[in-house]
Amino acid sequence: MPKFAVILPAAGKSSRFATQQSKKKVFVELKGRPVWVRTAEIFTNRDDVVQTILVVSPDDLDWFKDKFRPNLAFMDIEIVTGGAERADSVMNALARVRADVDFVAVHDAARPLIVKDWVSKVFKAAEQHGAAMLATPITSTLKRVGPDKRIEETVSRENLWAAQTPQVFRRQLLLDAYAHRRGLQATDEAQLVEQLGHAVHVVEGSPLNIKITSQDDFRMAEFLMEALPKEKLPGFLHPFADERD
Repeated sequence: MPKFAVILPAAGKSSRFATQQSKKKVFVELKGRPVWVRTAEIFTNRDDVVQTILVVSPDDLDWFKDKFRPNLAFMDIEIVTGGAERADSVMNALARVRADVDFVAVHDAARPLIVKDWVSKVFKAAEQHGAAMLATPITSTLKRVGPDKRIEETVSRENLWAAQTPQVFRRQLLLDAYAHRRGLQATDEAQLVEQLGHAVHVVEGSPLNIKITSQDDFRMAEFLMEALPKEKLPGFLHPFADERD
């Protein structure tokens, strides 16, 4: 069985997610558990994930370790401090990935609405293609807007997809992509792998897999949690279950 390491970037400033308590989005409780915990547990509960690394801001490090010490111990999560930009943070974590790991997955800590089945699909695609990511086809009409907020043109949505995470790569491929980064502040890892000339396979994800960026996103996530597909348990545990389920 291939071994996976998972990097969870959580070092952002959350400038668009201001609360009265000044908590960053990944630290806020979503239906009783912090966002980052809900995100991390999907990966820490997998047999093929042998290492989970959470990236936090240096300013939050001491507070975070003290606040979430029980969670960190129970879930066996490593902590790495982030850099100035997302790519810097992931690079810091990548340096800590174990040498025996075959694949590295990067998943936004602020995407807690992820389920086991979606992760399994993108992991399998990465095994087959070396690089894979979740994404969804664009369905809305797209407008390019100028600085004056006037529409400049309507952009064709044909063959356009919205990137999501996890994004999963062979460990050495991702190391090579960062080694040839040349200062590019990529907004996701696929961009760096593309720059290297390696194709990234797209696995269709779900619109439910949202990234919490604003307060509106958080309120939507509270409702969407109830819509997430439930993992089916073995039939012998449910002798009276409807066979159509």
